[in-house]
Amino acid sequence: MNTDSNRLCTVDSIKIGQNQPLAIIAGPCTLESLEMGLAVGKHCKAVCESLNLPYIFKASFDKANRSSISSKRGIGIEQGLEHFAAIKQELGVPTTTDIHAPEQAEQIAQSVDLIQIPAFLCRQTDLVVASAQAAKTHNCGLNIKKGQFLSPGEMAGPIRKATEAGCNNIMLTERGTFFGYHRLVNDFIGIADMMELDCSAFTDLGAPPVCFDVTHSTQLPGSGEQTGGRPDRALQLAKAATAIGVHSLFVECHPEPKEAWSDGATQLDFDDFERVIVQTAAIRKALSQ
Repeated sequence: MNTDSNRLCTVDSIKIGQNQPLAIIAGPCTLESLEMGLAVGKHCKAVCESLNLPYIFKASFDKANRSSISSKRGIGIEQGLEHFAAIKQELGVPTTTDIHAPEQAEQIAQSVDLIQIPAFLCRQTDLVVASAQAAKTHNCGLNIKKGQFLSPGEMAGPIRKATEAGCNNIMLTERGTFFGYHRLVNDFIGIADMMELDCSAFTDLGAPPVCFDVTHSTQLPGSGEQTGGRPDRALQLAKAATAIGVHSLFVECHPEPKEAWSDGATQLDFDDFERVIVQTAAIRKALSQ
């Protein structure tokens, strides 16, 4: 890989990319309450600090893509963004959340340090452009998750839209690909290709850094009213992704995953989260020697 041609994504004071520490993006799937968000954030921060890894708190104020109409959605944007501000102030860490509609972009960009575009929405031009423009205006990052229906090379499209809308502070996230048998499959050749994505047709900044979504990659889509999962495989996937050189890991963590409002089948409890981060940190350290 030509490391000189790859850009960095800056999230508050954290730089994500080649020759930078492995960045950890973690938190509960849904921000169920301020108290729970703080509890998860404190645990994740402590684990990351003990290993000298940068940490970004992540949660959702709304889960717009649910298996059932009766599934819990979240606490909403107004209360959610208030909680993000409180979490950032108390824990002293950057925050990120996902966006679902173009009209949310300005409000979210003023409140968090990294806007996340969900995988199913990565080709929605209005959403990408609005998010990119707001990210540039408010000096925050833009994380575009790769759709399960796209090849790595096709992610040049969303990057080009964001770049032409004025945002260069971009990263990508891999979360698995559908292969038609109710399981997500991670293509590690494809992830490596995405880390070397050719963006020369529209920018000289090179490929954005790539994050690997550990817990969503263990989902079992099509499992009924609630998506199933294989969280017991999270550690193996995280180790493999770290070994090929991804720049960041995304891990959802909850004190009681079975009681979570969403993704209870894939979120990790506190002990499993620590196990994943400790072992991937060791792999990253070995690779840097």
